[in-house]
Amino acid sequence: MRIYPETFDFLRNLVENNNRDWFMAHKADHDRAKENVIEFAGELIRELGQIDPSLDRELDPKKSVLRIYRDIRFSPDKTPYKNNFAIGRMTSGKNVMHIGYYMHIQPGGSFIAGGSWMPEADQLKKVRQEIDYNADELKKIIDAPEYKKLFGEFRNQEERLKTVPQGYSPDNENIDLLKLKSFVAHHNFTDKEMQQEGVVQRIAEVCSKIYPLNVFLKNAVS
Repeated sequence: MRIYPETFDFLRNLVENNNRDWFMAHKADHDRAKENVIEFAGELIRELGQIDPSLDRELDPKKSVLRIYRDIRFSPDKTPYKNNFAIGRMTSGKNVMHIGYYMHIQPGGSFIAGGSWMPEADQLKKVRQEIDYNADELKKIIDAPEYKKLFGEFRNQEERLKTVPQGYSPDNENIDLLKLKSFVAHHNFTDKEMQQEGVVQRIAEVCSKIYPLNVFLKNAVS
């Protein structure tokens, strides 16, 4: 399974013609591209289920592929359609809706991500408590050479406090981790890679290195 060149072609054309008239005239192209992504999502979910036992391998891939329609109600950008396909909701467990895997499919911008992006305040508080009590376990995951090779430096994420979080000391040895507001691993894939057979298995292999981070985060909030 792979992403077909025609799927990327549709998205490129959509960027140049992001309006309803063009979209409706090319609805069949959209539907074929979306079906490609749904099939891709189905295989990806099955592969992820092999490396993450908590993930239901019977998840409906149609429900995991996010809508291409943008919510423009409060946005100054009134273009009606996204310039990508996305596969989300690849998670399972109690109170862990923000912890899982996310696949982004876009010409020149495809990536797989995992962890938790901007968790709600109650979950963020619990994650910080877990870091304070058990930072060595997290550092063992994110400081591993293979993790850094795939995802870069965990501590340098953009979503972080400029000040010290309430209840913690500025001289806490883990203050750089405690300031984080997101806990995400992110790896890019080229268009060429996304169009090659076996890419789903490669993505799952990358996710196998995200899995321990998800376990740490789920344990924190559960």
